[in-house]
Amino acid sequence: MPASSAYAKVDGLEMYYETHGADDGRPLVLLHGGALTVDLSFAAVLPALADGRRVVAPELQGHGHTADTERAMTVANLAADVVDLLDELGIEQADFLGFSLGGMTALEVAVRHPERVGRLVLAATPYRQDGYHDDVRTPDYTSPRLPGQADFQKMADAYAAVAPHPEHFQDFLAKVTKAAHAPLPWTAVDLRALDAPTLLVVGDTDFVRVEHAAEMQRLIPRARLAVLPDTTHARLMGRASVLAPLLTEFLG
Repeated sequence: MPASSAYAKVDGLEMYYETHGADDGRPLVLLHGGALTVDLSFAAVLPALADGRRVVAPELQGHGHTADTERAMTVANLAADVVDLLDELGIEQADFLGFSLGGMTALEVAVRHPERVGRLVLAATPYRQDGYHDDVRTPDYTSPRLPGQADFQKMADAYAAVAPHPEHFQDFLAKVTKAAHAPLPWTAVDLRALDAPTLLVVGDTDFVRVEHAAEMQRLIPRARLAVLPDTTHARLMGRASVLAPLLTEFLG
């Protein structure tokens, strides 16, 4: 359970966010995956991350408690929302951990607003669409990399439990899928210019090709790469016994 939760008026959204942990040092911002909630993305690692530091975990446009709007769901818009939330909360700089769509959002913040980012963790995050495996980019839903029926049911149940308009789940899912598969706005030049110490995390059976993650690690100064064995995209953030020590050591 969060230490507190609230809503902030951000870019026409009533943006839900949670805070966890102690109000000490530089905060950590958690950005969840597409069609997920804070809890579905981070429940396994959140206790370790919030031990001794403040964690701020918003739910992005249309996700979880945050109602959708007619505005297009784009990585640029999601990142602008997060920066505006930091302004509302008086946070000048934070560390970021983003998973999947949340990782793209964190990367956009780091590229466009480098002064706002201390340390950066990008989990299952490409910088080009061809960073995904072909069976993810054009899925027939038979690939072992993709979420199974049980995973989709968890998403649907979480949405139904907290969304302002739970009847919109299928429309919401289509909108998220479109956002995740849209052209990405970064180049190798953008990655080379990143100043924040960066940890890249992927599973060995993830959406993102390990070779693409290794390319990102070579491009980003001071970047590290962790590849979790026997780990799909859906399972990645749940590997707490492996992931929590990596994250807490890197984030300090």
